[in-house]
Amino acid sequence: MASLDQAIGALVCVFHKYSGKEGDKNTLSKGELKELIQKELSLGAKLQEAEIQKLMADLDRNKDQEVNFQEYVTFLAAVAMVYHDAFAGCKK
Repeated sequence: MASLDQAIGALVCVFHKYSGKEGDKNTLSKGELKELIQKELSLGAKLQEAEIQKLMADLDRNKDQEVNFQEYVTFLAAVAMVYHDAFAGCKK
């Protein structure tokens, strides 16, 4: 399997690893999102509760108090842009 296929598969698997613990298996509650961020992203341990609240509010476009897969992918795109900027000066 190609490396990009593996990366996309991992992103999907991480979503489903945390979704549904507190309700709908196809969405992340605030608690599930917080756990995902804290355990799966190195920046997660540094985020304060207020920052997680703001992130949840920003991601939850339809204001249903949950993050669906499309909203999650939007978040990942933003994180990828930060990584891109951080590693822009790196050589292969």
